[in-house]
Amino acid sequence: MERKRKEMEKAKSGLRLTMEELCLCSPGDGEEEQVQVKVQEQPRSSTMDLLSVSKQLIHVLDEIGPTLLVLRQDIQQNVQRLQDLHERDSSKYASLTAIVTEEVEQGTAKKTKSCTRAIIWLSRSISFSKYLLERLLTAPESSLEEIVEEAYAKTLKPWHGWISSAAYKVAMKLIPERQVLIALLMGNCQDFEDLAEDAKMLTHAVKPLLDEIDAISAKHNMDKLKSS
Repeated sequence: MERKRKEMEKAKSGLRLTMEELCLCSPGDGEEEQVQVKVQEQPRSSTMDLLSVSKQLIHVLDEIGPTLLVLRQDIQQNVQRLQDLHERDSSKYASLTAIVTEEVEQGTAKKTKSCTRAIIWLSRSISFSKYLLERLLTAPESSLEEIVEEAYAKTLKPWHGWISSAAYKVAMKLIPERQVLIALLMGNCQDFEDLAEDAKMLTHAVKPLLDEIDAISAKHNMDKLKSS
């Protein structure tokens, strides 16, 4: 339990850091000037934003356990693919638009291991987790199994082939009780209200990022891509 607590505290700290890096949290008294300076010194990079949020998402999925192992592995692979490209030239690939545009022009955007696919699937995974977290905190009458199933149907199922759907059905049998997950997410240093506030801030932080990806993929007719 002590190991679990430390991992979750690290995850929560990472989520807060992610939101600060995105510069989307409302600054407190006396902090606005510091945030503005930070933005000026470090220009926004939507690629880094996506990588940062996705890495923190992995921490949360770790707490759910083996239930969503397939989803976690997909996220990790897509993060690595996008990160490798970004590290090759962080200026050239600072924006997701630049990455998708280049692959579209090269005719590689729809290939299985393209970064365009990685971007789209990371966005869908974030949407799934965002939906799950929101319902977890606002639908106390629903079991975690019901919430996960609803989140999956709304965000991932339309784009999954039969293999991915079959893997999901197996994973559903391993879902823990909702109170167990809530306790893991809260750790020992939070109460439910704090967790709800963190969830609200995270939802606010990722929305512009998801909107950007939706716009990019729709522009290049990539928004209907399904798993291969």
